[in-house]
Amino acid sequence: MSTSNASTPASADRSLRGLLLLLATIAGVAVANIYYNQPLLDDFRQSFPHSASWVGAVPAVTQLGYAAGMLLLAPLGDRFDRRRLILLQIVGICVALVVATAAPTLSVLIVASLAIGVLATIAQQAVPFAAELAPPAERGHAVGTVMSGLLLGILLARTASGVIAEYFGWRAVFGASVVALLVLAVVIILRLPKSQPTSTLPYGKLLVSMWHLLVEHRALREASLTGAALFAAFSIFWSVLALLLAGAPFHLGPQAAGLFGIVGAAGAMAAPLAGKFADRRGPRAIITVSIVLVAISFVVFGASAKSIAGLVVGVIILDIGVQAAQISNQSRIYALKPDARSRVNTVYMVAYFIGGAIGSGVGAAVWPAFGWLGVSAAGLVFAGLAAWNHLALPARAAKV
Repeated sequence: MSTSNASTPASADRSLRGLLLLLATIAGVAVANIYYNQPLLDDFRQSFPHSASWVGAVPAVTQLGYAAGMLLLAPLGDRFDRRRLILLQIVGICVALVVATAAPTLSVLIVASLAIGVLATIAQQAVPFAAELAPPAERGHAVGTVMSGLLLGILLARTASGVIAEYFGWRAVFGASVVALLVLAVVIILRLPKSQPTSTLPYGKLLVSMWHLLVEHRALREASLTGAALFAAFSIFWSVLALLLAGAPFHLGPQAAGLFGIVGAAGAMAAPLAGKFADRRGPRAIITVSIVLVAISFVVFGASAKSIAGLVVGVIILDIGVQAAQISNQSRIYALKPDARSRVNTVYMVAYFIGGAIGSGVGAAVWPAFGWLGVSAAGLVFAGLAAWNHLALPARAAKV
């Protein structure tokens, strides 16, 4: 009896680790689909020469679709079994990918890309699922594990897409994704348990309730603005990096900028560690450290306009800071209302991606006017906004 009892916790730990790794794989394989098309624009231009001026619409509508999917599909995780939702979205995205693979015109590819973006929000079902499966004391680590998979998917998608397209053509990229998703669906059917719905609200009220959650929970508002500000800083750097590398003294092509994504994987690998620290020391303390790291990274960037080594160091610091803050913020908000984790996650992630869009826009405006030093200063400003929101506003509210 004692042996059996002693082995039960270890067996449960192994089972949880296996489920978290599966959810991390789901998140990474799903989210990668919104980034596969970014290195393929020149290939699209060659395949559809009569519509060449519109190839930029492919990644644009994919991102737009992802934002719409987060808002319209991700909250359903509170209303229905997340396992079933994940499988249904996999079927849908496979259909869209097959259409993209066989697209006879750019218009068809654009429509398929919009659908791919909407349905790639499978990743936003995986993260709340992890928070549901893990005990409260290990929630940060669980979220960090799944987020590491999501982040690796984001960072490595462009590299994988470029390699496949180089040898087999751009259509093979979408075809390979179909194969990967179908294999993943079989594993999900065999291994992933059902989740327990926590809401009976009809769809319309489910969407409206997200506004009420934002109004009700100051911590959700604070986490959302902090996350948005840090992702804006992150996006400023990544939206301008290729332009910096293309000029003197580097004269490097877009492939070099893509390789920085592999360097950034250091941040993704640090995500589970950040989650553990959030469990032990509390998420607010980790967020404070993360903001400091992001600020330091932009100081390093400002001094590295002519140094690849400096840029590499800055990227590692930036990614660790942003991802540690992301894990800690999500660990914090999932504890606010356990029966509304999908909706809470949706509120946070919509704000997060709005911040990213603002950051990309600021980077595009600052670069031609003020150069790399201006970009670095803008990143520092967003880190300062995150610090003010995270530290000054709560302190002021406590005095009222």
